[in-house]
Amino acid sequence: MVQFYSPNRRSVNRGIISVTADNLDAQGQGIARHQGKTIFIAGLLPDEQAQIQLTEEKRQFAKAKVVKRLSDSPHRVAPHCPHFKVCGGCQQQHVATELQVKTKASVLERLIQRETGISISAHPIIHSPEYGYRRRARLGLQYHAKQRTLLMGFRQSQTNDLVNIKHCPVMRPELEQLLQPLYQCLNSLHTVKRLGHVELVLADNGPLVVLRHLDSLKHEDKETLRLFSVQYNVAIYLLGDEKSLEPLAAEQPAPWYQVNGVKLVFSPQDFIQVNDVVNQKMVAQALAWLDLQPTDRVLDLFCGMGNFTLPIATQVQATVGVEGVAELVASGQYNARLNKLNNVDFFHENLESEIHQQPWAAQGFNKVLLDPARAGAAGVMAHIVKLAPEKVVYVSCNPTTLARDSKVLLEAGYHLVSVRMLDMFPHTGHLESMALFSSEPMIE
Repeated sequence: MVQFYSPNRRSVNRGIISVTADNLDAQGQGIARHQGKTIFIAGLLPDEQAQIQLTEEKRQFAKAKVVKRLSDSPHRVAPHCPHFKVCGGCQQQHVATELQVKTKASVLERLIQRETGISISAHPIIHSPEYGYRRRARLGLQYHAKQRTLLMGFRQSQTNDLVNIKHCPVMRPELEQLLQPLYQCLNSLHTVKRLGHVELVLADNGPLVVLRHLDSLKHEDKETLRLFSVQYNVAIYLLGDEKSLEPLAAEQPAPWYQVNGVKLVFSPQDFIQVNDVVNQKMVAQALAWLDLQPTDRVLDLFCGMGNFTLPIATQVQATVGVEGVAELVASGQYNARLNKLNNVDFFHENLESEIHQQPWAAQGFNKVLLDPARAGAAGVMAHIVKLAPEKVVYVSCNPTTLARDSKVLLEAGYHLVSVRMLDMFPHTGHLESMALFSSEPMIE
């Protein structure tokens, strides 16, 4: 048999080696060094010694699993969730919160230093409650034919298999307490085999459930859901396909939340920030950094339904929000009218297309806020520079694209004044942040 040599194929040493972790990455993996190579080890904390086995080996680094832990860090804590290590939702419940946030802030600082050459502190950190912070969660639904029962839960780590969730301590308590009765309700439906997913959302005016069903629901199933809705005081919405959201009861009030004194009504399918506590602090920090004045004209890019736009509008001459999702723009416009804010305009535009041809681009603004998706804001950075605003606040869910986009402002003469790490998703590897840029040097 002919054998072909592949230069990219590297054998993995399956032997057991002993290491001591000296650091932690943003994903909660221990970092150790062995024979000049960096090794990432899931579940190992700094200063812990362990016997490990490599699971993946590259030229510059390797990944490994713990075979036997030989010592415990004082930062190791007992996870609150019985599904930890099986459920893929949280990766760091075994790590003390203090170490989690310190590590993420350090990762952010190192990345900015490496990409921009600027040494800056990501403190003070915008903190979250340790548990009970998620006001939104989507759970998969899957009928197990052999066991003749429904599975409801999150995906296992690196698989498509569902973990049947009975408790989830990172959810808001009002949602977690619905898990078991909701499961029993859904498992009793005649169409149990044809359910897609279920989403739980906590609005300021109460919890709601969105049920994705693949077949039409029979009258008996709708009655079962109605009884559940009444018993647990939950608004239920039915999603027959991705565009046919219908309230189970016609008299259900629309969900809403408040931020900085503004009321935002939203559709259950609209994007809202998962962590309300951090969202409140984040919006307050952004408004403080912008130093809003009655004569300001402020541009909010990737504005969503106006989470920042509308609070800004309460303090300035005029605000413009630009967003690529039409439904969110419609929600923003409705909420501007609801809050009697007549100084706001929303535009539905693709911010990756020809920016200079869009109607908002011809207007003048002296301050800018942007909150892009993970891909960042490469398509708008040059136009922001062209606007020459006094201040720019960049809210980011990806520190890599934040660092990349920062270079455009820095090369145009802007100063990076301040950075914050936002603990939006405790116990996970998600790293959220925000940065303030000024056309003039500032002392915060």
